[in-house]
Amino acid sequence: MGRLKTLFTGQWGDMPLEELAEKAANWGYDGLELACWGDHFEVSRALDEPEYCQKKLDLLEKHGLDCQAISSHLVGQMVLDRNDERTDGWVPEDCRGDSEKKNAWAIEEMKRTAQAAKKLGVPVVNGFTGSSIWPLLYSFPPVTPEMIDAGFALFAERWNPILDVFGECEVRFALEVHPTEIAFDIPTARRALAAIEHREEFGFNFDPSHLHWQGIDPVRFIREFPDRIYHVHIKDAAITLDGASGILSSHLDFGDPRRGWDFRSPGHGGVDFEAIIRALNDIGYEGPLSVEWEDCGMDREYGAADAAEFVARIDFPSSGRKFDDAFNES
Repeated sequence: MGRLKTLFTGQWGDMPLEELAEKAANWGYDGLELACWGDHFEVSRALDEPEYCQKKLDLLEKHGLDCQAISSHLVGQMVLDRNDERTDGWVPEDCRGDSEKKNAWAIEEMKRTAQAAKKLGVPVVNGFTGSSIWPLLYSFPPVTPEMIDAGFALFAERWNPILDVFGECEVRFALEVHPTEIAFDIPTARRALAAIEHREEFGFNFDPSHLHWQGIDPVRFIREFPDRIYHVHIKDAAITLDGASGILSSHLDFGDPRRGWDFRSPGHGGVDFEAIIRALNDIGYEGPLSVEWEDCGMDREYGAADAAEFVARIDFPSSGRKFDDAFNES
């Protein structure tokens, strides 16, 4: 049997988990990566209600589904961001409109998320870190090296106490390397690891789509960090540069055909998944292959079913032998 084929529930937060679990099983998935929003997985209830986690596991088992990861992208984003009104709906009412209160709440909530993951029995929490220095990406007005240094120092200051709790819970945090995060490519991923002294609790949720459209080789990322690939998203992207818009997307929303790039259902974009599977085999990755389905041009239920078939087709095992070994057999 190959790696687990799972579906990340983040883009399905409007659908009750009971309904989604039944659909996912029928589409051919082996499990779900539960988002910490909607009714899919609620951290406060996991910690406060003795039977909550078991009920979630029972629901999944009813449909023959496993769970190897939960994801807390929204909360993690607020740990480092200079938060504005866009995140007011993600926090308790008394934190709304106050960036520092959001930062403080998010730090404590991420610690609680590690504890909830332990209680559920999953080894990985995927998510974002946010970034205080992402707005400084283009160096004008001029950005000093000290300003960037301070951003990575703040990352260490705020995330080390969170990672302490992850360590106590024997759960790993997997950052989805992504624009707007402290690490969005290979050099910044190296720097993030160095900032926290390469502690084992912190690694990566490998998602090739965000690397592909930036012009970064996803396979090179895997080979650069073979011991830090804690989870894998299967998501595709298409570069659609037409000479008018670039990869900064021109303030055009997803799905707008004038964009220079957009997400695609797995197998319908430009990501070389065969090369990725070969690289994952080379590093011995045995965790889930989790479909994060995002494609504004395709019906999501059609796309989810199609993606499950795609993952089953591309996930081939390593050979374990050279093709010419047979020449030496009598």
